[in-house]
Amino acid sequence: MEEDKEIHELESEEITTTDNADIKISNEVVASIAGVAVSEVQGVYSMAGGLAGGISEVFSGKKNLSKGIKVEVGEKETRIDVNIIVEYGVRIPDVAFEIQGRVKKAVETMTGLKVSGINIHVQGIKTNTQENKEKEEEEE
Repeated sequence: MEEDKEIHELESEEITTTDNADIKISNEVVASIAGVAVSEVQGVYSMAGGLAGGISEVFSGKKNLSKGIKVEVGEKETRIDVNIIVEYGVRIPDVAFEIQGRVKKAVETMTGLKVSGINIHVQGIKTNTQENKEKEEEEE
């Protein structure tokens, strides 16, 4: 029953036209596809989302796959902004290039939309000292 609710929530005004019919693909679906692709890239510590995304994760108990991703879907193409936190020590241009390649391939393959641009916004760096501080705070 909950799955039915989620499906209805993903209905969208965005329309992609094929030869035989109109297909509606929501921004949320494209963002989720992109989010899965980003999560597979080595060197990405996490997605950097807004306060609303974090709150919805806490209340729903589910991981928000589209956290940190903004999508603009047109009739035949889409633009994607990705906000990430990287691990300390990785080469950021390499991580960004890998994200762009994986997201472009996943979105174009699964939706048939042309990806016209993928912007990567590095919002922070996760260091070992931050990790050690968090562990100490949990132990107290």
